[in-house]
Formats: sequence, structure tokens, C-alpha cells
Amino acid sequence: MAHPELSQYLHVTEAQARRFEEGVRNAGDFFMERAPVNLALEAVCADLERDGIPYAIAGAMALNLHGYRRVTVDVDILITAEGLAEFKRRHLGLGYVERFPGSKGLRNTEHNVAIDFLMSGEFPGDGKPKPIRFPDPSVAELVGGKRLLPTVWVINLKLASGLSAEHRQKDLVDVQELIKHASLPLELADELDPSVREEYARRWRLAQIALLDER
Repeated sequence: MAHPELSQYLHVTEAQARRFEEGVRNAGDFFMERAPVNLALEAVCADLERDGIPYAIAGAMALNLHGYRRVTVDVDILITAEGLAEFKRRHLGLGYVERFPGSKGLRNTEHNVAIDFLMSGEFPGDGKPKPIRFPDPSVAELVGGKRLLPTVWVINLKLASGLSAEHRQKDLVDVQELIKHASLPLELADELDPSVREEYARRWRLAQIALLDER
């Protein structure tokens, strides 16, 4: 007989059914760009542009903009320490609150969405020194009114993160899916940091296998 505490995992509960329906609705809203996270991204980018604070969209939103469409519930923004300090000075209590006192992460109060700020100069993944750091947001390019990291930087950061932190393995899968969905070439490895080229090539091969499985 199954342990009573495990019964919820052996049958679909009403709560699970409600979460499923909510997830389907949220995914639809996300891809129609009307979910709270989409609106929060628009708001923070507009605020940063208006303030003249250098920034770049990173994380899952960057993946979406580069060709791998997947749902996310928060916004990642690359910024300098000075830029974050200025943003807080201008906006805390006016649409944004700190997640906790002194936090790098804020919350957009209108849409109830977390805004995670990634600090230029810090190290992705386990936070320990490595060849790849979060770059200065000046490497971003203005496209459609938003500042985007070039694909090579998205891949560099994702691979460096996943290779250095066991709990960040999803970052490696993200690169594999980006390769598959955006049809990235194997030769792009030559443009990446040497520390992640081998892993990019491995993920590229796995992406080709996945494409064959889908045929």
C-alpha cells in the first residue's frame, strides 16, 4: 500500500488540474506577449531607456528574442552596479520594491513580477572566478526599442553557468534548444570563449540528434 503522503503523486488531484489549466492560460498569454512577465519587461526596459541607464535583456527572455521560445515568469536584466543604484534611487516605492533590504532583485508591483538584475563584472553560475564574466551592458544592441545581448554572449553566459553549477544544468539545455530552434551553426563555436567551445560543440551534436528524432 502506498504511503498516504504519496497519494497525491499517484492520482491527478483537483489542485493539480487547476494548476494545469492556469499554466495553459499563462503560456497562451506569454506567447501573445500579454502575460504579466511580458508587461513587466516592457515597463522596466522603458524605465531604463527613459533614465538613460545602460542595460541588456538576459536570461530566458533573451532566449525568446534570439529564437528559442519558452515560457518564463521573471525578467533578467544585465546592468552595472552604478546603474542599479541609480535605478533604485529613481524607482523604489514607485512601481518597484526590493525583494529584501539591499537585494539586487526587485519586484514590479503593478504586475507582481520579479526583476533579477545581473551585475556586470560578476561571474555566472557558481559565482566563482572563471574566464567568462557578465559583460558591460554596452555590448548590447538596440533592436526594436530594446537592448539585446548578441547571441554569442547569451551562449557564453549560459554555458559558463551550467558548466560551473550543478543546479544550473537547465542553462546547458537552453543552449541546446537555442541551437535547435534557431538553427545555429557548429562554426559559431569559433566565436565563443575557448572555455565553452567544447561544450557548445557537444550541445550542437545533441541538437542534431534531437532534430532527427523529430522527423
